[in-house]
Amino acid sequence: MGLVPVSAPARLDGSVAIVTGAAGGIGRATVLALAEAGATVIATDIVEEATFSAGKVVYRRYDVTSVEETDALLGGIRREHGRIDALVLCAGTISHRSLTQSTNEEWRTILDVNLMGVVNPVRAVFPVMAEQGGGKIVALGSIAAKIGGVASGPSYVAAKSAVHGLMKWVAKAGASHGVFANVIAPGPVETPMWETVTQRAAPSPNGNVPLGRFGQPEDIAQAILFLCSPASNWITGTVLDVNGGMLMD
Repeated sequence: MGLVPVSAPARLDGSVAIVTGAAGGIGRATVLALAEAGATVIATDIVEEATFSAGKVVYRRYDVTSVEETDALLGGIRREHGRIDALVLCAGTISHRSLTQSTNEEWRTILDVNLMGVVNPVRAVFPVMAEQGGGKIVALGSIAAKIGGVASGPSYVAAKSAVHGLMKWVAKAGASHGVFANVIAPGPVETPMWETVTQRAAPSPNGNVPLGRFGQPEDIAQAILFLCSPASNWITGTVLDVNGGMLMD
């Protein structure tokens, strides 16, 4: 490929984006942000139905842990839209159990959803993006992977740490094909999944966040939009901290 274009405004007009974990707090906010920026968004999650108050959004039920469902989803999107410009990986689950309390079953579940739920779609989308001449992949990591946990257990920390490393590999392998790969590492965000985390991480009213509040889904969604857009055309292989100042790295 030639040189990647110089960074430009954060618009996604005419692009096709896939979002996993779209029924959750961050996933839903991301779908809306990408759609408002002009993208056609295929919103996916494991629930049977989900609705979105946005323009060009289509919902598809999809289990990120299934290779068969991954192939079927991607094949359908390629036939209908011809290309995939952005892949955002928001599907995830969490555990708070300590190492000694954790079970093999828990480890399998956490790793299957949080790690293989990234590996499966990335493995399928990467060659598509490389063939078409580029694309942007953004995965949700976590501040937990950088500091050894906030209130999450070791299985979650291990899975998110693996995601951070995986995406750096993808960034290196994809650079010559115009495929960007980055990670957003949120601090505690007020979503249903993170409700118990914010409770555990909040000995003070602001949870010891220098900016004085917990994150909201929109805080993360706008950072994802930036990394999916031409505004980030010289950023790849990075882990972007979006945490209100809890970690200043």
